[in-house]
Amino acid sequence: MQFLWKYIDDLVGKGLEWHIVAELIFFASASFVPLALPLAVLLSSIMTLGDFGENYELVAAKSSGISLLRFMAALVVAVLFISIGAFIFSNNILPQANLKFATLLYDVRHQKPALNIKEGIFYNEIEGYSIRVGKKEPDNKTIYDILVYDHTSGKGNDNVLIAEKGEMFMTKDNRYLVLRLFEGKQYSEMKSQGLETNLENLRTYFTKWEKYFDLSQFTLQRTDEKFWRKHYEMLNVTQLQHSIDTIKNEIQRKKAVFAENLNQYYSFKRINADSLFHEKNLSTDECFITRMDTLSKIAKEEVVKRSLASARSVKSISGVADRDVHYRTKSQIRHELAWHRKITLSVACFVLFFIGAPMGAIIRIGGLGMPLVISVLFFVVFHVLTMTGQKVAEESALTAMEGSWMATAVLLPMGIFLTYKAMRDSVLFNAGKYYYLVRLLTRIAHKIGS
Repeated sequence: MQFLWKYIDDLVGKGLEWHIVAELIFFASASFVPLALPLAVLLSSIMTLGDFGENYELVAAKSSGISLLRFMAALVVAVLFISIGAFIFSNNILPQANLKFATLLYDVRHQKPALNIKEGIFYNEIEGYSIRVGKKEPDNKTIYDILVYDHTSGKGNDNVLIAEKGEMFMTKDNRYLVLRLFEGKQYSEMKSQGLETNLENLRTYFTKWEKYFDLSQFTLQRTDEKFWRKHYEMLNVTQLQHSIDTIKNEIQRKKAVFAENLNQYYSFKRINADSLFHEKNLSTDECFITRMDTLSKIAKEEVVKRSLASARSVKSISGVADRDVHYRTKSQIRHELAWHRKITLSVACFVLFFIGAPMGAIIRIGGLGMPLVISVLFFVVFHVLTMTGQKVAEESALTAMEGSWMATAVLLPMGIFLTYKAMRDSVLFNAGKYYYLVRLLTRIAHKIGS
């Protein structure tokens, strides 16, 4: 549904075949796996351990001397395999799905709307022609009051056809639109001779006029995937690392070229003032003032003008270089974030399991009720932290590694804490305990106040 609402404007009116839309949805669904998989692990772990706790199976296991971690050993191995599979998916399958989705979406967006000539409206989607139909019969073939402007000469409306009746239909292979007109007129503007502005018109009457319009431009043209292969969303870990190194080297090269280009504006570096410093023991500013005092008024004005011109040039060059380096730095950050996302997906599945499983053991409630509510709350926290970290990293307030791993760094201690509490048979969610604690704090506050 999210895909349809987001891209509905690109799909409506294009006459796309059902398998094209199905292919788009299939490739787009791959991008939802990084969102759905951690939530699925979290929810399933809460439901599984909650069901065990609700049926007193955890109590029976602990009374037999089996610890919670040993009880969850098989689940840990299963989640480990899921995490490995998540990395393989994000590193190998997801880039290919993104590549095919981006290419196909680009083709769909640039696809012309389906052929649909309406009554009383000029249709201009057929290149070189403008067609207006006054009326159409219910059979969608017979048409009346037809007006056709032929612009193929490139000189405007120099060829016009008018007919009272005609037929419009597609060939059997749907490659051509046939426009067959009866009892009409054709007005053609003669070519100009020299500078003449009053041109003669040629009027032709016809009993039958037939034109085949090539509709190949209305078919979906598939773009070569190589144009999208270097985008960071279409690369695996190895390719991303290579791109990151390339961008870093390019940034260093740009900075070196910028520093080299600035030297030509620092003319004072080419003046040997060491002798003046040693002779008169002057500072750099005093040396400059001393040299300026030896110049005439006109020469001083010329020096100031040249200095201002050099300063403006340096400012302009600095601005261009800064924008270039800033753009490349942004690209480097995006590549680094994409690199870390390949790994954080796998680690997130593991961390959320160690939040969900102890939580299920603590609340001891199975089914889809309470576990679903708790898993959604934890997942919202995880998703918000993930998005916040990436946005902050893109603004260079944090490094790409810090922004990518911020959610994991926050949730990992929580998972350790919940696992510890579950192993200790904690009554973490016992309402009576918290009610007693609130009453105790209230009594202490009254005593302090009195």
